Amino acid sequence: MSGPGAAARGRFAVVGGGIAGVTCAEKLAAEFPSEDILLVTASPVIKAVTNFKQVSKTLEEFDVEEQPSSLLEKRYPNIRVIQSGVKQLKSDEHKIYTEDGKEYIYEKLCLCAGAKPKLIAEGNPYVLGIRDTDSAQAFQKNLAQAERIVVVGNGGIALELVYEIQGCEVIWAIKDKAIGNTFFDAGAAEFLLPKLTAGSRETPIECKRTKYTVEGSEEKGRSTGASDKLGSALGPDWHEGLHLKGTKEFSHKVHIEILCEVKTIHLQQEFMQLQQTSLPFPKGEKNVEADEVLWPVYVELTNGKIYGCNFIVSATGVVPNVEPFLDGNNFAVGEDGGLQVDQHMHTSLADVYAAGDICTAAWEPSPLWHQMRLWTQARQMGWYAAKCMAADALGESIDMDFSFELFAHITKFFNYKVVVLGKYNAQGLGSEHELMLRCTKGHEYVKVVMQHGRMMGAVLIGETDLEETFENLILNQMDLSAYGEDLLNPDIDIEDYFD
Repeated sequence: MSGPGAAARGRFAVVGGGIAGVTCAEKLAAEFPSEDILLVTASPVIKAVTNFKQVSKTLEEFDVEEQPSSLLEKRYPNIRVIQSGVKQLKSDEHKIYTEDGKEYIYEKLCLCAGAKPKLIAEGNPYVLGIRDTDSAQAFQKNLAQAERIVVVGNGGIALELVYEIQGCEVIWAIKDKAIGNTFFDAGAAEFLLPKLTAGSRETPIECKRTKYTVEGSEEKGRSTGASDKLGSALGPDWHEGLHLKGTKEFSHKVHIEILCEVKTIHLQQEFMQLQQTSLPFPKGEKNVEADEVLWPVYVELTNGKIYGCNFIVSATGVVPNVEPFLDGNNFAVGEDGGLQVDQHMHTSLADVYAAGDICTAAWEPSPLWHQMRLWTQARQMGWYAAKCMAADALGESIDMDFSFELFAHITKFFNYKVVVLGKYNAQGLGSEHELMLRCTKGHEYVKVVMQHGRMMGAVLIGETDLEETFENLILNQMDLSAYGEDLLNPDIDIEDYFD
């Protein structure tokens, strides 16, 4: 660096301290041990992958741990963490300007700034978005005084949340017919539902995810505005170790309103002027009397029902966090708002790559893969983006990574192991497909999606031990017509056929 105020240079720069960004920076640091890798992140903690386990060809399991960025710099002495948000990207000059007034020059840049919660109402104090560990803590504080909450959304976080909350009435508004529709069909939802009404709870298993808090970061009077903007996504066990219990003594009270969305949110004053009737928590069929309680906030649903509550949890998915980068740069942006990337994770701008929740896969995907904003894909994309940047820098060619051959995800819902493979919900298969099911109540649920005798996808809930066999059957697209219904016959050991 020459003279004061000159911009720092890094051959490679990465923006974002979540899983995609950290994985990308680590891989670059390992490939180029003598180069400085710049990692620009707004948060003092980064998200690191720990206990990584390759379960099968495409399935992987890992924990996500918040760590101080100094740990990352210890592991990789050539990673320089710059703790500041990005104010502006000038891609034609290959420069990043950070909020703290500094500038950095890069040769190749990877944007991994993640996504932020899609809030049903901006700036309403009674609406909480849940996406990262900060907002989960805010949520817990509010829940301690809550008697009733309304949860809006039907993805993984809403599912887990509703399952974990105890001692508080929950009105759960979903726009689909069945719960958890991003991961399941109605059958799987039926299989899981009894768990929502089960009175007692098995003791939760010890959680391996540890939370690292930065000393003093809370005290610095972080305005809610600031905390809404930062923070990385939650992992599948984010609620472990959070004490999710409201004020009431019962364990579970969940009422699901299907096929509806939030029409309007009324504060108490507005509601009283409306002279409308709000509903009590439904106890049975003939429930038409009005709610006696005055609530701080009221939710009017598109099905005409109005419920009062202490607060509303917005768990309705995410929007790619592209704001700081668009100004003055001509990015191609996908329909979902993400930065479009080709099969080498390259955006439409020279030397700018993107990975994780911020990007939109714009290549022609394998017939068995689709993008979903999940931890697993963030890790795979971050790793692969680093490989592509390295290959580009060295003038080498590179093949598409195998993890994009088959969609594969393993998680936990309601304490069941859940594996989803391929087109597990018959995504994009039209009417040309059939489903096969096997279900043992309270034990396991197995569904396969077949098309022209070939297995295209599967949902496995419980300890089925079928994931490797099914993964192989989907990958090799073998014609299974001859097996018919026997494919799922529990008395036939399907593995023996196909090893």
